[in-house]
Amino acid sequence: MSGGARLTLCATAATFMAACALLPLVDLATWIFQAAFLLVVQAGVGALTRRVPLARPLTVAVQALVTLMLLTLLFANAQAIGGVLPGPEAFRHFGELLQAGGDDVGRFAIPAPLSDGIRLMLVGGVLVIGLAVDALAVTFRSAAPAGLPLLALYSVAAGLSHGSADWLWFLLAAGGYLMLLLAEGRDRLSQWGRVFGGTARSPGRAGGAAESTADAVAPIRTGRRIGALALGIALVVPLALPALEGGLLGPTGTGAGVGSGGGGTISAVNPLVSLQNSLNQPEDREVMSYRTNSKDTQDLYLRIVSLDEFDGTTWRPAKRSIIDVPSTFPSPRGLGADVRRTEIRTNIAAAGWYAQDWLPLPYPATKVDISGRWRYEPVGRTLVGDHNQTTRGKKYGVESLIVQPTAEQLANAPEAPSELRREFTKVPSSLPAIVEKTALRVTEGAANDYQRAVKLQDYFAVSGGFTYNTEVQAGSGSSAIARFLKDKEGFCVHFSFSMAAMARTLGIPARVAVGFTPGSPQADGRMSVGLRDAHAWPELYFEGVGWTRFEPTPNRGTAPDYTRDDTPAGNPSNPAEPSEAASSQPSAGQPSASDNCPAAERKLEGCSNTAPAVIGASGGDGPPFGTIALVALGVVLVVLVPLLPMLWRRRVRAVRLGSSGRTDEDAAARTLAAWLEVTDTAWDHGIAPDESQTPRKAAARIVRVGELDQVAADSVHRVAAAVEQVLYAPRPQPAAGLGDDVRRLEQGLHAKASRSARLRATLAPRSAVRVAWSLSQRWAELGSRWTTQQSTLLRRARRPSGQEG
Repeated sequence: MSGGARLTLCATAATFMAACALLPLVDLATWIFQAAFLLVVQAGVGALTRRVPLARPLTVAVQALVTLMLLTLLFANAQAIGGVLPGPEAFRHFGELLQAGGDDVGRFAIPAPLSDGIRLMLVGGVLVIGLAVDALAVTFRSAAPAGLPLLALYSVAAGLSHGSADWLWFLLAAGGYLMLLLAEGRDRLSQWGRVFGGTARSPGRAGGAAESTADAVAPIRTGRRIGALALGIALVVPLALPALEGGLLGPTGTGAGVGSGGGGTISAVNPLVSLQNSLNQPEDREVMSYRTNSKDTQDLYLRIVSLDEFDGTTWRPAKRSIIDVPSTFPSPRGLGADVRRTEIRTNIAAAGWYAQDWLPLPYPATKVDISGRWRYEPVGRTLVGDHNQTTRGKKYGVESLIVQPTAEQLANAPEAPSELRREFTKVPSSLPAIVEKTALRVTEGAANDYQRAVKLQDYFAVSGGFTYNTEVQAGSGSSAIARFLKDKEGFCVHFSFSMAAMARTLGIPARVAVGFTPGSPQADGRMSVGLRDAHAWPELYFEGVGWTRFEPTPNRGTAPDYTRDDTPAGNPSNPAEPSEAASSQPSAGQPSASDNCPAAERKLEGCSNTAPAVIGASGGDGPPFGTIALVALGVVLVVLVPLLPMLWRRRVRAVRLGSSGRTDEDAAARTLAAWLEVTDTAWDHGIAPDESQTPRKAAARIVRVGELDQVAADSVHRVAAAVEQVLYAPRPQPAAGLGDDVRRLEQGLHAKASRSARLRATLAPRSAVRVAWSLSQRWAELGSRWTTQQSTLLRRARRPSGQEG
């Protein structure tokens, strides 16, 4: 294997090994295979262009162009020209994906979902690093500085990930870099060995050879020193990075605060990331089961967390202070003493595979008995795991309240406190005007906030003409709400987010709760909560009652009794305990058995799952691998085929003007090759060769027709004189510097030619027709040989048996 090929392989392997450090940052590893394949294609394009050879910057440019086309195929084929060539729409789509990926990075905990935006950032980032490493280490033959992009790639991953396998990723990245340095050292040393291998080993030159060999080893030692320094930085930089909180930049799997006392904060980490990562399976697996002493389970929603911050892009939990879990929770904010309530006890058992940072609880919980490291967030009345504590296999007891306000109490609720209104009625300036206009139109004639809330609920669930559809595009931003109000198709995410946003425009404090509906009753008295019971619903605040649940989503959950005119408050519509009949015939409040849930919903992408909207739409993994391979080959062909004439001419010129050899026969062959290059260079510039002329007359013709200056003219005549020496002199004297003479001729012809002539001479050289002549000649020779062989076989077949030819 040549030194260049070895360097190319090592550079590609080093980039791939460093990229493995990014694996813990996302929940799916499929992107690494796409990145690896594209890295190989990128390196192969570089190897082909260097073999031509092309100028170094042109080599990097060709690699970058092919890489861009492959990324276009993978991420923006629908917006590209012919599915491959990027145009304005493709670049606009790239910008949207990168913006979405940046939002996802700031929003999700590690491991984050592999959305299209994050996948583009990962694959594109690895390819950019790979291009830099290949350019530095192979194209420009300087492997030591190539450690800097590798260091950047590893440091980003190490600064974000804090897993038990971090040492493995460091060893992979460091091993790849050292392998690259050793490959370059071997290549450099082998080059010095070839130069001095042919030198006579005389005592007088021994010292010079040793000195030169020491000079050859010096760059290798320098590269190793740089490598050692880079590895040291890689160890120190992650330790110096600040502990960033929130989203993908936050601690893995935890929302824990600092310290063990009453301080600390909880970051805006998505509560359903772990849920989706664990439950993204086609079957409806049981998340948890519970037993309760409540005779009415229709309102026993298991709440994970509330999304109380809307920035125009998504709803998310705000950054809150957390404290140690109190023995008894304080009274719910805003709940008056005159509101009817029932205390219940619920014992919950989470599945052994269900790993969630946030603890599902009935709302409002007043006491939680659970082992492990948990912290309490007072505003949302939620529990969150501290230092990687999750719900996996946890069994815990919860004391909570079933709050049963009357319609009159809600209608007569006084105005909420100003600080609460200020926080929970905030809407972004980017919210489309249609949202507020629709809210005002729907609630026209309402006398108070309660009537407005009920009108909003009924508009979505009953009278607004909305269709329950799990196949529509998920989203939680301003544009998604406006699109939902226009198309009137969506699932629970759209209904809850839209009602909360519209309530805020009316001055009603609102937020969105995320969790599970009550689940399905079992014959043994348990309630089983499955993956299709995941849900989102709006909570509106009424002073004297507190945060109050509403249910705008049709066919999901149950509308609370205090929002229905036909059912007296405090008289539950479904007071029966779980029974055999309820088990065989679920009520409307048991959505997991609904016939309206298609197969898509079973993958956490339907009405019963808030994860697609809360964590963003996680796109597929792109076209199949075989398709990518075929199109990648097509891209390479599309790029390289038009350049083949130019590449062939550059290769032929490099061979013809190579070293002149050590024997007289080698020197004569190189002289004739130089003359052939002179005639072909002139031919490329429009001066066709004339085989009937002597070299001297042909040179004069080239000078005259090409209008060459004196320097170029002298160069052509020197080559012609050298050819005459080889052809006619009894003892030819090989001439030196013929390669430089040919290059001066090319410069002279370029200077006199027009721009179009120069482009044609470079991109479509006329002398490339020699390839066709050569192929035609070989085909004729092959045909002649085949004819001869057939004739011989026929003659042998016609001879009498036993006769020898």
